[in-house]
Amino acid sequence: MKTRNTLRTIFIMLFIACFTAPNGMALPADEEQFVTDTAQYNVFKGILKDAKTQDPLVFASITVKGTQTATISNTDGEFLLKVPKNLPNPMLQISHIGYITREVAAAELGTSTAEIHLELATVALDAVNIYPDDAELLVQSMMGRVSQNYAQTPNSMKAFYRETIRKNRSYVGISEAVVDVYKASYSNFQNDQVKIYKGRKSEDYNKMDTLVFKLQGGPATTLLFDLIKNPHTLLSSEYLSDYDFEIETVTEIDGKPHFVIKFKQKAGGEFPLYNGRYFIEANTLALSSAEFNLNLDKEEEVVQMLIRKKPAGLKVVPKNVHYLVNYKEQNGKWYLNYARGEMTFKFNWKKKLFNTTYAAMMEIAITDRNDQQVERFKTSERFRSNQKMSEEVSQFADTDFWGPMNTIQPDESIQSAIKRLKEKGRF
Repeated sequence: MKTRNTLRTIFIMLFIACFTAPNGMALPADEEQFVTDTAQYNVFKGILKDAKTQDPLVFASITVKGTQTATISNTDGEFLLKVPKNLPNPMLQISHIGYITREVAAAELGTSTAEIHLELATVALDAVNIYPDDAELLVQSMMGRVSQNYAQTPNSMKAFYRETIRKNRSYVGISEAVVDVYKASYSNFQNDQVKIYKGRKSEDYNKMDTLVFKLQGGPATTLLFDLIKNPHTLLSSEYLSDYDFEIETVTEIDGKPHFVIKFKQKAGGEFPLYNGRYFIEANTLALSSAEFNLNLDKEEEVVQMLIRKKPAGLKVVPKNVHYLVNYKEQNGKWYLNYARGEMTFKFNWKKKLFNTTYAAMMEIAITDRNDQQVERFKTSERFRSNQKMSEEVSQFADTDFWGPMNTIQPDESIQSAIKRLKEKGRF
């Protein structure tokens, strides 16, 4: 039986009234300061663009071919990849949804930021054996092949996690960490686990008005974006009948044809569900990517799903709740590669003329993986879904804080916020 509890969102926030803000804390220094120690690894930087439009390519995957070392381009298309010096002549494999995968010798990038262009990929509908006029059957077939397409043994992963909070156009909080992930087998109901290896945060409470805005769940929540492991209200058989499906087109990802399946919540549903697209590899029927938004037609229901606690007198209006998850194929199996969740709310206080917009984002990128001697974490080590990242890590100013670990480049807007706070002498 479907209930509100089964629809508890994978993205929970916490609001607390705060009328005496502590002193503002500085954001971490520019990421370029964290690549100074190059004794053990080489640093390669680049910016990815569409070959025709010159637009930046966001959330593209950059992998050292033949290894598990990888990173993701940021919202400006920029990436930074650290590669061990003992790896001879590394080749970078660059892929993005809808583009032809490209391989580039790392040596070609040099020491400055190189501009790399990808060409759009086009695939004719008759180039693959499609399921005529039955997109829902295609989705059901995808779920029926999970055991063939996804790892049936646990994996140990290293990942970079970041969450940000933005008030109007200004960043007021950034937390980030390198985390260890126990990725459970897709063949059972065992939960994934995560623990913090190393992390830091910065917050500017002086800009938060009378609110302290915090995200709950951190990296543990982002693992729930793995739809194959956690089908719940999108891919479980209980909810498939609540959606309309259609085969929108065929595109190419990593040189393979993919069905693009558009789905939308049927009208008249009792609870808010999702609208979005699945990208299904045509030959194996594996889900390689999904992007979806929470249906905001029922605002009050959405707020009840997303807000754990808020002050009296505050009206919350949801404006956008968006998710993205990508998988990467290796040796015939697909693995979680990147996940991101974003939400935007407008806050209206009673008896106040102006409103405030807050936006929150959390993302996780898998940078390394192995399947040897994998063990679950001790209870005391695990990051739990009721914890808040900003309360679990401290502020750091180490000039080589991340060392050889791969991270996601800060967005230009974050770098601007860092510069602004630095000029105010908050370091």
